[in-house]
Amino acid sequence: MFSRHEMQELIVVDGRARGVVVRDLLTGEVETHLADAVCLATGGYGNVFFLSTNAKGCNTTAIWRAYKRGAGFANPCFTQIHPTCIPVTGEHQSKLTLMSESLRNDGRIWVPKRGSDTRPPDRIPEDERDYYLERKYPSYGNLAPRDISSRAAKQVCDEGRGVGPGGQGVYLDFAEAIGRLGEDAIREKYGNLFEMYERITAEDPYRVPMRIYPASHYTMGGLWVDYNLMSTIPGLFVLGEANFSDHGANRLGASALMQGLADGYFLIPYTIGDYLARAPHTTVAEGDPAVRAAVNSVEQRTARLLAIRGKRTPTSFYRELGRLLWEDCGMTRNRTGLERALQRIPPLREEFWRNLTVSGEAGELNQSLELAGRVADFLELGELICRDALARDESCGCHFREEYQTEDGEAKRNDERFCHVAVWEYAGDDRAPLRHEEPLSYEAVHLATRRYKCCA
Repeated sequence: MFSRHEMQELIVVDGRARGVVVRDLLTGEVETHLADAVCLATGGYGNVFFLSTNAKGCNTTAIWRAYKRGAGFANPCFTQIHPTCIPVTGEHQSKLTLMSESLRNDGRIWVPKRGSDTRPPDRIPEDERDYYLERKYPSYGNLAPRDISSRAAKQVCDEGRGVGPGGQGVYLDFAEAIGRLGEDAIREKYGNLFEMYERITAEDPYRVPMRIYPASHYTMGGLWVDYNLMSTIPGLFVLGEANFSDHGANRLGASALMQGLADGYFLIPYTIGDYLARAPHTTVAEGDPAVRAAVNSVEQRTARLLAIRGKRTPTSFYRELGRLLWEDCGMTRNRTGLERALQRIPPLREEFWRNLTVSGEAGELNQSLELAGRVADFLELGELICRDALARDESCGCHFREEYQTEDGEAKRNDERFCHVAVWEYAGDDRAPLRHEEPLSYEAVHLATRRYKCCA
């Protein structure tokens, strides 16, 4: 076990994955680890939006290095937004806090019916409240799916009816549940969550409603894998959120745990063994030209980041990219916004490589350097996400194109044109990536359209 190491490059020898180059985050030392096969279980890329529910250390570097070495990247625009997060409070924030979705079992979500209503929630009478999920989706109410609940929250806030600082929040109210079940019963169910909320916001959710707002949470896209979890690079296996395989356009709650268990316990022990039994057994030395080239690329990239000596920090570029993606490729997308994002990202990336400042040196603990490398990858990934979203002229799951919706505002798929997995192939830094299609074939289950606006 090598803790506090970060993968910087994939070693590919004769077309097969044969190891990784890593950086020791404490000493800055660059190390190689050679192997007969490589497994990546490095998580998703939700932090591309800057503010997300993921730990700050989560990044895309491992899978992005693999993508640039030839691994196909599938459905990058399928990003899930979670509806139940503590809202943004200011520029100082570096991440958002997820409040368990279980809270929606008893909490009721509402906003004032009148825009710009700044009264405290206990001063707003029932007949002046809009329980908008219960109104729009009477059969599901506050338990409507994540993508629908998130877009509904965005809609009421865009209408000027959001609550809290900046109007980017909705109420999650437990007054009715406390009155019906008693405070002790609610405390037994959600006591730890209520305590966490109060510590963060200094507001007591037993007395006043929680404030929540959607945030980036999970990514269904990832490196393409076959049924054996092997990518398009022989010998490179990808597990969990790092691959695209199980969730389609809209992950269901707890399915990530299911995928982790399935991939780790039930699949990879058998499929990697089968690969090793069939693969040629050759020894790769530290001095192999492919190994040296991989190490050199890491060292050159690090040197380049340190040599820029500009005036903007990695965080400033990161925040700008995240806001850009959140606005134009977040909960909802449209052609105008996506084209705008694709026009703005390349100049931002060019400025990054011209005006970045990284303090410290390579051979030491250097969190500024760590972040700079991750942001450089996010600047490239962000463009691919927008390309994918623009190419998919339909709405499906968490990918909601405003041009493609039903009369009552629900997602409108185009199965005739887009019933496929979009797999992107890296073609070089100065060339557009290639888009491939893997058809989706349904035999036992027939395609159907979700409808949640039926009557109770």
